[in-house]
Amino acid sequence: MSTETGDPGEAPAPEDAARAARRAAEDLGWRPDVLGAPFRAKTLPLADDDEGPCVATLVDAGRPPYWAGRFGLAAEIDVLYVHGWSDYFFQTELAEFWRERGARFFALDLRKYGRSLRPGQSPGYITDLGEYDEEIEAALTEMGHGRHRPTPSPRRLVLLGHSTGGLVLSLFAARFPGRTHALILNSPWLELQTREVGRMALSPLISTVGRLNPKTNLKNTDPGFYVQAVSKRFRGEWELNAEWRPDHSFPIYAAWLQAIVRGHERVSRGLDLSLPTLVLLAKRSVFALNWDDSMLSSDIVLDVEGIARRALDLGEQTTVVRVPNAMHDIFLSRLPVRQHAYRHLEHWLRGYRR
Repeated sequence: MSTETGDPGEAPAPEDAARAARRAAEDLGWRPDVLGAPFRAKTLPLADDDEGPCVATLVDAGRPPYWAGRFGLAAEIDVLYVHGWSDYFFQTELAEFWRERGARFFALDLRKYGRSLRPGQSPGYITDLGEYDEEIEAALTEMGHGRHRPTPSPRRLVLLGHSTGGLVLSLFAARFPGRTHALILNSPWLELQTREVGRMALSPLISTVGRLNPKTNLKNTDPGFYVQAVSKRFRGEWELNAEWRPDHSFPIYAAWLQAIVRGHERVSRGLDLSLPTLVLLAKRSVFALNWDDSMLSSDIVLDVEGIARRALDLGEQTTVVRVPNAMHDIFLSRLPVRQHAYRHLEHWLRGYRR
């Protein structure tokens, strides 16, 4: 008989006791976040995997100003943000945009990313994007939108994802229709850079390698240009944690890439989302072997033309906005570009609220 249904005095199995001890060692309460006040963070314990204990981290941007929380454009809205590949949450300006309009803003560092990365773990590694449902659900529960809540929250839930996070949240919204009121995607990774033809050609090879040796480290071709465009240490405007957002992206594992491709294949069949969806993309992509200043005003990570076409497979209420001179993360672009993007976001939000 298991310890959950056995006698109260029954001793736990050794592996259960060890797991409980590891969980107890984690700080599971709210604590000040590395971003400083008003941000705070909370560790969310997850099921162990083959590398040991896993956690996610929820970041709370603090309560909106009183007036905005009562009468702002985004009053009664809760936003959950999920970052992209080889990344973590640090976009304080984005959080402030939502707070100033009355929203409660939260961000989630997924397992093995950023605040949630633990020693001995393979950064970003996962074999099925659906596994992220666990931490998304845990985050939503903390926010008051849990699946098992007796009555639905009176606040409206908006999911906001960047790059891989956009793919993850799109699939989540499709798996759980009716849970989310709106979806905002910032350069979502909905298709490989090689587009559908390349994906179909690569998929069998990736699947075979991923099955035989899931942690095969595929060649990482990231030259580090994106961090150069974003980080203050180079040509950008933002302070980055080099451990959580390395100059060259995390290793590309075969099973992880297989999970991404399966996600792309699912999107290509159509997600049939019925909720309002906003997709923000750069106007153009630039791929080059050497640094060029055009990289400061282009997406140098994804093929925006391919993403724009694939965005039409999301659902019936999809709006695609192409932002001139934007980078891969629209909200890390140069200030005039960000301001232009925020105007688009506010305009869409006004229409969504009608």
